[in-house]
Amino acid sequence: MHEQREQTVMTALAGENIAFIGLGLMGRPMALNLEKAGAKLTVTTRNPETLNMFEDLGVETAATPADAVAEADIVIICVADTDAVENVLMGEDGILDGLEEDTIVIDMGTTSVDATRRFADAVEDAGGEWLDAPVSGGTLGAQSGTLSIMVGGEPDIFQRVDRIFKVLGNRVTYVGQAGAGQIAKAANQMIVGVTIAAIAESFSMAEEAGVNIASLREALTGGFADSTVLQQHGKRMIERNFEPGGKAITQRKDLYQALEFSETDLGLELPMTRLAMELYDELIDLGGGELDHSALIKIYEED
Repeated sequence: MHEQREQTVMTALAGENIAFIGLGLMGRPMALNLEKAGAKLTVTTRNPETLNMFEDLGVETAATPADAVAEADIVIICVADTDAVENVLMGEDGILDGLEEDTIVIDMGTTSVDATRRFADAVEDAGGEWLDAPVSGGTLGAQSGTLSIMVGGEPDIFQRVDRIFKVLGNRVTYVGQAGAGQIAKAANQMIVGVTIAAIAESFSMAEEAGVNIASLREALTGGFADSTVLQQHGKRMIERNFEPGGKAITQRKDLYQALEFSETDLGLELPMTRLAMELYDELIDLGGGELDHSALIKIYEED
């Protein structure tokens, strides 16, 4: 049975010609999972060492996004932020310079909603199709293929690439038209950011009162306060393991994007999200921007 399952995984994407743009903390394991599933993969990234690693694995590499997408049926973007998406999509030697008609472009990073809708229009004007499909689950989810994926775009295009998403994640949800995936991700990051802050405060309160926080986490697990954030990031706080699965600076960026969209486009004030962002600003000011976002507990350790 084990050999049969492995064979199924290795052939799940046979016949799919995919270009993958961006091989950072999340993109690298995601691209490797696509390659293991049998996709014909072409990759590019700014880091030459990472490109060399993929070359050593026998994966085709390209010097620019335009070169990477020249023969692709599907293009996946997984880069750091909105500016980076715009650069690889619309910049010199960008995706639009090499895009063939009917190619599907999928942004799997966390990008602002307004920019996402603008990018969707640009891809469609160039004859392609667009999906925004940001992910949640951190590097562990990317490595194990258990990401949660939130998808915006046309439903028939979503159906076309659903088998690709199922290699990368174990929960794939179609949310709505272009931009809806990014709205879902904004909601996700609001909940994650605020919950990390709540756990950091509760742990700090308990520790100051002389309660062992490992025992506290065990006591909370299974009750109403339980969550994946408590289990994973609570453990990180206890162990002081802040090797980034998701960087604090990225969490701050995502909270800012959620605030900007809500306040500017919707006229909504989000006081808890704003407070969480300000706490992350404190952590970044302490030099913790490159740490895991669970390192937020460090701001409570300052005198």
